[in-house]
Amino acid sequence: MSTSRFAALLNAQIGNELAAHNQYVGIAVHYDALTMPQMAALFYAQALEERDHAMMMVQYLLDTDREVVIPGVEAPVPSFEGVVAPVELALAQEKRVTEQINELLRTAREESDFAAEQFMQWFIKEQVEEVATMSDLLAVVNRNADDIDDIEDYVAREQGGEGTDATAPRIAGA
Repeated sequence: MSTSRFAALLNAQIGNELAAHNQYVGIAVHYDALTMPQMAALFYAQALEERDHAMMMVQYLLDTDREVVIPGVEAPVPSFEGVVAPVELALAQEKRVTEQINELLRTAREESDFAAEQFMQWFIKEQVEEVATMSDLLAVVNRNADDIDDIEDYVAREQGGEGTDATAPRIAGA
């Protein structure tokens, strides 16, 4: 199996995606405890999406005959005050992941790994969507922190319905 800086970074990113999964589960549980089913459902779905991203990366490494190393992850933030703090954390997390994905693309280019560069393009597009979604959600929860029904209505109205992305990489185990 070949080893490259890109493969090492992608293995690390698998851990980052799994940590994001855990954090989103923690956020979903917070909203579930507040009896905010729309917000809870949104973050449970986000958690599954992050897990799928990790498994896409696993599948890519397997497909390119590179070693897969599933790293350990730090524990998620366990509790929150109110309705705004979890979304602030989610937005910060998505911005951090965007930087990590950009670094992976830069590394693929530096190594002239054209397959890796092509693989990362989907994640670039995905991160634009994720940051925009969390930015919009943060604006809504900031405006409506005292009216959770308005937040729930927004999420019910605006989230979901995306469907399956035919251009998404394969998910290991799916």
